Amino acid sequence: MAAPTSTVDLSAALITAPVPIGHWLAILPVAHCITLGAVLLMLRAYPRLQACLAIPGLAALALIDAALLAQVAAEGPLTMVMGRWLPPFGIAFTVDLFGALMAFTAALAALAGGIYALADIGESSRRYGFFPLLMLLMAGVTGAFLTGDVFNLYVWFEVLLISSFGLIILGSERQQIDGALKYAVLNLIATTLFLIGVGILYAAFGTLNMADIAAKAAELRGTAPLMTLASLFLLAFGMKAAAFPVNFWLPAAYHTPRIVVSALFAGLLTKVGIYALIRVMVMLLPMERQELSPVIALAAAATIVVGALGALAENDIRRLFGYVVISGIGNMLAGVSLGGLGGISGVVFYALHSMVLMTALYLAAGEIARRGGGFSLSALGGLYRQSGGFTALSLALFLAACGLPPFSGFWPKVILVKASLDLGAWWLAASILLGGFLTTIAFGRLFLLAYWRPAPMAPTPITLSPTALRSPGARWRTGLPLAALTALVVGFGILPEQLLALSQSAAAGLADPQAYLHSVFPEGLAP
Repeated sequence: MAAPTSTVDLSAALITAPVPIGHWLAILPVAHCITLGAVLLMLRAYPRLQACLAIPGLAALALIDAALLAQVAAEGPLTMVMGRWLPPFGIAFTVDLFGALMAFTAALAALAGGIYALADIGESSRRYGFFPLLMLLMAGVTGAFLTGDVFNLYVWFEVLLISSFGLIILGSERQQIDGALKYAVLNLIATTLFLIGVGILYAAFGTLNMADIAAKAAELRGTAPLMTLASLFLLAFGMKAAAFPVNFWLPAAYHTPRIVVSALFAGLLTKVGIYALIRVMVMLLPMERQELSPVIALAAAATIVVGALGALAENDIRRLFGYVVISGIGNMLAGVSLGGLGGISGVVFYALHSMVLMTALYLAAGEIARRGGGFSLSALGGLYRQSGGFTALSLALFLAACGLPPFSGFWPKVILVKASLDLGAWWLAASILLGGFLTTIAFGRLFLLAYWRPAPMAPTPITLSPTALRSPGARWRTGLPLAALTALVVGFGILPEQLLALSQSAAAGLADPQAYLHSVFPEGLAP
């Protein structure tokens, strides 16, 4: 079958008008991450100087993403085309409200992780490139959220995978190598499936521009293998997001690196998979998503329950939190299966909440190990008597993870349960509630064993970076990011209106992408 051709005239495809200054914000976050990462790499012999540049650089990234979010919220989607070639010939960065929200939240999580790394990452790991790899990871994550081209999405997946491989083996411990192998094999399989899907997509549409695909999908539905494409993308992104039944790599890998690396992985990487699934299945292939919704719903219910049961059975706090990540992915898949404004807005809210919460939970796990001597529940105890303030922060995070009020995890679950009941999917609503109930039991067990019972006589030796954590400023470096993220979790639980409104607007833009298409193809240049 011959690939369809675009109706845009090649002779007129080169942009001659100047690019509006505001549109440069679409590419600035990625350019900032790559440039700063290169500078930090050149300073690898100066680990202290790396930290002095990396933290302000991450703060600057958050400010750039905030400015981008403000502009998109005020003016609608914006597009920046590489090489001054009009889409679909040029590679476009197209930022809508969904992508801008995800990029900004990721920057906040990375900033918190960077500050925590000042205490968790020793000098040797900094010399091996922690901060350059972190900036490269953020380039991949941010690029995936902001790109408007499917092949470019694949490229940014590769960038974040390469950097994550480097981060997961920092320290070169045996368990890290083992975790990296499991992490790499499944993610490479998923990446291969994604690339196969990209090839079939180009053969069918003759373009990889997302707006062009969304515009042409309806007219090609009878001739192109769109259901095959949707199934391939569902499997590939489901593996990257750690959905059932391809979720076993996450709890086997996320507990092996330094705790700040685990926090960034849990907060960011699985959400990139969910983001890509929403972007492709909801905006590009909505009819195919509807056809596959029973399969997605079954996978969602299984992911929720398996993740919650795994958390209930674990003794290692890091592995327990890994299963909580999996259960949360199931809740987001439930929203994808439901579709509509309710389901998708619930997914967007839950994804933003989960990015902040899971980063904070893993940072709290590091603080638990620093205070209690390790990550094993059987060896922990007495944390409540050590610090009432830390106990209060931990309890807020635990309740948010369970989806209980008045914390941020409550609202997206309410939205998803209501959307399920509105469509008559009572069993999906029941699985969401059952997952929350089992997660509450798991966190109740964690709180009773690690915080409430008396401390053991001889705690196990600390497993975090001892040199860094014994430095004079270690307490504020670990406490400040944890307190800030917890404040966000509490704040958006008590005052959810603004985030609810943004989530609903983002969902509306995905369900009806006319503004997105108009940003890419201005009037008179539609495909």
